[in-house]
Formats: sequence, C-alpha cells, structure tokens
Amino acid sequence: MTTEQLIVFSVLGASLFLFIQGKIRYDLIALLALFVVVISGIISPDEAFTGFAHPAVVTVAVVLIISKALSNAGIVDIIAKRLSPLAHSPVLLLGALCLVVTILSAFMNNVGALALLMPVAIQMGRKNNISPSLLLMPLAFCSLLGGLTTMIGTPPNIIIASYRTQGDLPPFSMFDFSPVGVGLAAAGIVFIVFLSRFMLPDRKKQGSVDELFQIESYLTEVVIPEKSKVIGKTIRDLEYLPDTEIVVIGIVRSGKKIAAPSSFEILAEGDILIVEADSEDLDVLIKEAGLELVGSKELCLEFIAPEDKKEKGDDSDECKEYIRADKMQLTEAVVQLESPIIRKNVINLNLRWKYGINLLGVARQGARLKQRLKSIRFRAGDVLLLQGAPDSMKDAINEMGCFPLAERELSLAPYKNTLLVIAVFIFAILMATFGYLPVHIALLGAALFMLLWGIVTLNDAYKSVDWPIIILLGAMIPVGVAMEATGGAQLVADKILDLSGGMPPIFTLGLLLAVTMILSNLINNAAAAVLMAPIAINISEILNTSIDPFLMAVAVGASMPFLTPIGHQSNTLVFGPGGYKFSDYWKLGLPLTIILGIGGVFLISVFWPL
Repeated sequence: MTTEQLIVFSVLGASLFLFIQGKIRYDLIALLALFVVVISGIISPDEAFTGFAHPAVVTVAVVLIISKALSNAGIVDIIAKRLSPLAHSPVLLLGALCLVVTILSAFMNNVGALALLMPVAIQMGRKNNISPSLLLMPLAFCSLLGGLTTMIGTPPNIIIASYRTQGDLPPFSMFDFSPVGVGLAAAGIVFIVFLSRFMLPDRKKQGSVDELFQIESYLTEVVIPEKSKVIGKTIRDLEYLPDTEIVVIGIVRSGKKIAAPSSFEILAEGDILIVEADSEDLDVLIKEAGLELVGSKELCLEFIAPEDKKEKGDDSDECKEYIRADKMQLTEAVVQLESPIIRKNVINLNLRWKYGINLLGVARQGARLKQRLKSIRFRAGDVLLLQGAPDSMKDAINEMGCFPLAERELSLAPYKNTLLVIAVFIFAILMATFGYLPVHIALLGAALFMLLWGIVTLNDAYKSVDWPIIILLGAMIPVGVAMEATGGAQLVADKILDLSGGMPPIFTLGLLLAVTMILSNLINNAAAAVLMAPIAINISEILNTSIDPFLMAVAVGASMPFLTPIGHQSNTLVFGPGGYKFSDYWKLGLPLTIILGIGGVFLISVFWPL
C-alpha cells in the first residue's frame, strides 16, 4: 500500500467512524475529509471544489426546489383527499398511501414526499383507530422504494448516472433505472402492505396530542400574593427553581393577557400565572416562591378571549382549550436527522426569547419523557410539543431543523398553478429523456420557470434545498476521485474479488450490492454511492464485463437502508411519531432487505447483462 493510499484510507476510515458516531454533522465531516486530501497533496487546490459544480450536485438541488413547487401546487392535498374513502380498511389505506408515496418519490425528493403524506397518514389513522406504528415505517420504506425507479428519485441514482461516463458511455438517462427499480418497488409494496402488520408493533397509545402528552393534567393557575419572594424577579428565575420543572405559558395582569411571556418578564404582585407542572413540582413552587393556588376554571376562562369561550354545561376542560385559541396553538414537531438541536437542551435553545414559544413536552419512542425538560438532550426522532403563536411557530420549527406534525386540512379547493406545474415538470422530464438537454439543465430550466412564475418564492427555494446534502456531495466527490486516482478503489475491488473466491460474476455483483447496502445503513446513502461507485467500475474492468450492472448494484444497495432509524432521513422522520424502537426496523427491514437484495441481483442480471 502506497503512502497516498494509506492517507486516503485513513481519511475514509476516520470519516466512516465519525459518520457512525454521529457527534459531528456529516457535511462537516465531508469538508474535513476534503481538507485533509487537499493539504496532503493528493487533490490539488484547484480541484478541491470541483465537486460543487458536478452535474449530480446541481441536479439534487434543483429537484428539491421542484419538489417544493409540487407541494405548493397542492398536488398532494388533492391526491390525499381521494384516499379518505379507503380509510375504513387498514390494508386498503396502507396500500393507497404506499402507492402514492412511491409514485411521488420517483419524481421528487423522497424525504419531501414522505413529509407531505406523513401528516395525512397520522390523521387518517387517528380517525379510524389505526396506530401510526402500523403506517409510518411502511410509508418511509416505500418512499425509499420510489426513489429506485427514476434517475431523479434519490441522490445515489443521480450520482451513479454520472459515473457511467467513466466507461466511455453516456450518463444513465431518466428511466434507465426503471426496469429494475419498478420491479423492486412493486415487490416491496406487496410485501409491506400484506405482511408488515405481522412484523410491526401495534402501539395504540400513539394517539392524539392529548393522549400522548396529557397536557390537560398539568395546567394550573397560581397567583402572586403580597410579600411573595418572586415579586421583582423574572420568569426565568421562577422556572429555574432547584429540583422543579415548570413552564409559565401565560400571565393575566390587570385584566390583560400575555401569551408565551418572555423569560425576562418581571413578576409583580397580583399576577396570575398559567403554569404547566405536575403535582409535586407545583407543591415545591408554591412553598418556595410563596405563591397561592387559585381556582383553575374561572381564571382560565379569564385568560381565554371572549370569542374563544365555549358554552358551559359540558364536561370539557376549558382550561386546556386556551392554548388552542387563534393566538396560541399546539404543534408537534419531529427532530430530524440533521437538526442543529441534537444533543442540546431547552436551555441552549432560548425558544421563548427568540420566538415567543414554549416547549411543553418531549416524547421519545412513543412515550412522554418524565425527566426534567431542562435536562433532556434532544435526539433525532424525538417529538416535541410546542406552544405559541402560529406566525412564530413556522420559523422556529424550520430553524430547529424539525418537521411539523400538525394535522392538515385536506381540501379540494382549486389550485390555479397545479396543471401548469405538472406540465412544466413533464416537459423538462421529456427534454431530458429524449436527449435534447442534459437532465441537470432541463430540471434547472423547470425550477427557474417555477421561480419566475411565482409558484415558489426565492426564499422558499433556498430553504427547500437540503444544504448539508449539497455540502456532503460537493466535498465527497473529490474524495472519491482521490480514492480512484491513488489506486485505492482498485485495491478494494481486488479484495472484494478475493472474497468472491473465483465464483461467477453474478456472485461478485451480489457481494457488491450487499456491501453497499450495509454501508448505506451506517452512513448517508449519497456518501455510500460516492465511495462505492469507483470500486464498482474497477471490479467491472478486472472482470472485463459491462460497467452497467455493477453501477446498478451500487444504486440499488445505496437505496436500501432499511435496518436502522439512522440509515436515512425518512427512517428518522417516523422514528418518534411511530413510537418505534431500534429493533422494530430489523423486524420489517431485514426480511425486506433479503427479498429485495436477491430480487435486485436477479433483475439487474436480466436487464443489464454481465
């Protein structure tokens, strides 16, 4: 092994370790890897950032913008409305949801397609007493299957398409992935729809916001009497009393109502505080701060705006309802895989100071965490219960890198741009399919049209691009080039061939697919494709066979991260709302992986002969 090969493998090994460890975000790891191979002289400074101009990177970015335009056009709402009549049958509902998300994922970002349909699935499940745990993981897996079917369905396909040019062949076209991908998607959907319910837990406790967090059990009102210890102090001082966990979510002062008051709001005599606290913490609060407990129902009704008050005479808890008024809403939000709040706690976030919203609860694996909110360090897949003004909520959730699970209002109201968006998108696809324009140029033209027409705003376009993925790809492509240029890819290819022990090429094809699949469950699947594509090319050259089946094997393997919740953003997105455990992914993912792995090798050998 040469010195340059040793450096490259050391960089890749360290990167893989850090990817799996997850303490440093993957885009930063990729930049660190790029920096090392540049300063070591393996890649020249002039070539360091060529990856960011790579057609694959441009294509990924514009597909994300087009996905946002498709969402804005209301296409998913229209489709989802048609699913309502099927909700009475769990099998029919799951089948329809899986089919829709698979089709959408073929032409838009698979995480985006899942994000659009996930609230629909949760809402329909709740209305028909179907546990989200029976719907969400199948939906996530089908979003990955849909990505297999076209070149733009998932970043690994876009990357693999461009690597074909190294075999003196044109890039894979839009539907070159379809013969294998459609067959695997169809097999996967059938397996998931009819068998997943026997492999997944039926966690009925995963119900509505009220059932999961039981907020009504925690709302109480206290008044600050004369000579109280907290007069002149701030809400922050009150909330951070030792050994207590309380959240002040409203104040009534001289008849005026303050929703989500600032942490630095000065407390005064006579203030009525609406607090969220359990009975033990409430007892400590009253004794330590010198507060008085008051009648909850009357004071809550004072806090509720007159137009929001309900008619008396029923058994409902009006005290709970004020946080659902127009100016105060509850929203569930899922912490995504690349969220900047991971491993941070509520103290680090300063949500109330920045946005005027409160964190009321955290659920993990389908159950509300009972430990102190200020001691909880957030993880990917956690479900946060946030309360605040609607106009502040959206910005806060976006900046936190979370995904809202608020129930969607499905409507058949006409969308004036729906047909236009579909027509422009289809036109771009046809231009790329028939070779009139490269795919990244055709899709860029479609995205520009949608921006100029106002279907998606420039601000939304920038927000819709998954910049960590763009950075990851732009940085890792030169690292992949370094592995190939130093002979590292050749070395790994030789080892894989040694493992195959002189078996027929189809066995080597299966081994390559399996290695890629395992890697995609541990690191980002786009990074797995970047690393494995040069190895696939070297294997085909050694065996003196076509490059196509080996590149297809990498594409299929990179799109099958079914074994862990961290293998793909789609898996992470459903982890918390579905109440899943790590082992649940194995129960459904392992048999699905085996079936699709064997099926993938067979279909590749049929449509892309060795």
